[in-house]
Amino acid sequence: MPAPHDRRGAVSAFFSAKRRTRLAMLLGAPMLWLVLAYLGSIAVLLLSALWSTDFFTGNITHSYNLDNLREVYTQSLYRTVTLRTILVALVVTIVDGLLAFPMAFYMSKLAGPRLRKALLVAVLTPLWASYLVKAYAWRSLLAPNGPLSWLTGGHTPGYGLTATIITLAYLWLPYMVIPVFAGFERVPRSLFEASADLGAGAGRTVRSVLVPMVFPAIAAGSIFTFSLTLGDYIAVGIVGGKTQLLANVIYGQLVTANNQPLAAALSTVPLIAIVVYLLLMRQTGALENV
Repeated sequence: MPAPHDRRGAVSAFFSAKRRTRLAMLLGAPMLWLVLAYLGSIAVLLLSALWSTDFFTGNITHSYNLDNLREVYTQSLYRTVTLRTILVALVVTIVDGLLAFPMAFYMSKLAGPRLRKALLVAVLTPLWASYLVKAYAWRSLLAPNGPLSWLTGGHTPGYGLTATIITLAYLWLPYMVIPVFAGFERVPRSLFEASADLGAGAGRTVRSVLVPMVFPAIAAGSIFTFSLTLGDYIAVGIVGGKTQLLANVIYGQLVTANNQPLAAALSTVPLIAIVVYLLLMRQTGALENV
């Protein structure tokens, strides 16, 4: 006859296996769909980049070669657009980080419960509005004869690279504020008192205590702002004027020039850029505690 502890172990193992089976059944279908829809689409993208387009008919020729990838990675025009796009994504990320840090700190540590809820609603409300409405609102604000020009006596960036950065920074700011706010929520108030007891001022406390502890949350938010900027072409087309970023070039090749293989080859550039960015964030160790 089995000992009581052996029976308890068998019962525990049975229910543990049952929980794992339920979890596998629950997550199996979504994970399968993710693999097929996401990884499958990337595989098709990489495959179509090896095709070519018939010059006379415009039809896609399923003959495999590296001509499109060679053109994308060797022509100076595409290198210039790639560098501009990455710089814009980095600037938007830095601007959003600088804006989100004090906002999230005030919401988490200084605002009362009611004000905190109101500020959270204010941060999230723009996400409920239409993307196009927000982009065209900024187009109206930044117009040469728009409200900003009237308020500043004719000083407005107009349409171009600066307007693109301002608009994208506004569009993606909530994606930075919320992770940083969650990061501040995990910082105990006792650390501020301990820092003050050790003689540190406000600036030293921010540099030595707050930034290192909230940096994983900033890194998590930066992934959103960086990747979303890399793939945006609508706002750039609305407020960018003659500015061209990678997504606009990809859209032009796909829709205007009807060159799907070249568009697919161009799409590998932001894909590689975000993978490299994720690896850099991982190297800093910022994502281990998010």
